[in-house]
Amino acid sequence: MNLIRKWNSLSLIVRILIGLIIGAVLGFAVPQLGWIGIPGELFVNALKAIAPILVFVLVASSLANSKGGNMSKVRTVVVLYLTSTLLAAVAAVFTSFAFPVTIPLAGVETMDSAGAPQGMSEVVMTLLNSIVSNPVSALANANYIGILFWAVIFGIALKKSAPATRDMMSDLADAVSKAVRWVIACAPLGIMGLVFSAVAESGSEIFVTYGRLVALLVGTMLLVALIINPLIVGLVLRHNPYPLLIHCLRSSGVTAFFTRSSAANIPVNMEVCKSLGLDEDLYSVSIPLGSTVNMDGAAVTITIFSLMAAYTVGVHVTLPMAVFLSIVATFSACGASGVAGGSLMLVPLGCSLFGISNDIAMQLVGVGFIISVIQDSLETALNSSGDVLFTATAEFLEWKNQGRELPL
Repeated sequence: MNLIRKWNSLSLIVRILIGLIIGAVLGFAVPQLGWIGIPGELFVNALKAIAPILVFVLVASSLANSKGGNMSKVRTVVVLYLTSTLLAAVAAVFTSFAFPVTIPLAGVETMDSAGAPQGMSEVVMTLLNSIVSNPVSALANANYIGILFWAVIFGIALKKSAPATRDMMSDLADAVSKAVRWVIACAPLGIMGLVFSAVAESGSEIFVTYGRLVALLVGTMLLVALIINPLIVGLVLRHNPYPLLIHCLRSSGVTAFFTRSSAANIPVNMEVCKSLGLDEDLYSVSIPLGSTVNMDGAAVTITIFSLMAAYTVGVHVTLPMAVFLSIVATFSACGASGVAGGSLMLVPLGCSLFGISNDIAMQLVGVGFIISVIQDSLETALNSSGDVLFTATAEFLEWKNQGRELPL
């Protein structure tokens, strides 16, 4: 019991780091013991299971009980999301121009291209159909665009309901939030299992085979995370952004890195926003929205892979073409699903701008899945931590205008 009390007295971040180290050691030492990775799979599945319910209940409850006044902050968050995603795509263009990468495709198995979108119109239609999908189906399939739409509809409809009904919605939101906290308490064990599985399956070979591509992706995403995003926050708040950035990376980015799912990290981000003292009426809407709209990492992935395809097949890419690719990547990234590997299936859309066939593009998607243990993990960490970063920025901007002191 003393050991359990000492363990619980540690901060969640410290416990997660301990689980990370243990998982890595076991992955190198006993990779054949696959059962060690089971807690990681269960942890991610539990987060994915509770997240759709949490989003629906919190958004509907916050709208039903809201007194108004949050729309300006939500608009600010959306502008920040789209601005950072566009700048991430532009950054990927410049890093790809500075360090062009080609990759041999002969040894890569050609994948079925049926699942890839054939054009921007298909992406838009998919989004629209997702919005108006059956609400029960949206919950069951973790369709967050549909969940958000129906939660908003029900929340607005419940504003005129009896006080007891609104209180019941608030109590239900509290109950689901408590269940989420119980799941998050298992994060150290889950992270241990996830790290073990990643190390046991890939080891260190991944850094050698596709080293230049991995280095370009990692370098660009770090540029966005450590330079571009804090620059946006600093310009908006006129305040040192790095304490807030570090807090978001540590509290949200670490778990997102290993769950590799923006959707699964929604409950974690909710808890981080709560710990920062943000308005629940704001973050209960902006965080789920961010898992679909704030896609810096996805924009980087789509842009770099598309330009790599062009370089590989010998297409000359002009600067105007690359800028147009940035815009397409920005809006395409908003259509990437919030699950592991979601952005890779949009790579053929970017490749189509250069007349590159789906067969070649899908081979690059295959490469993406090979390196996804790094690419997708870092992409998700960038996306998900940015959700908290820009939500907090919108809230802190209002605090600053009111003369209140910022906590970070």
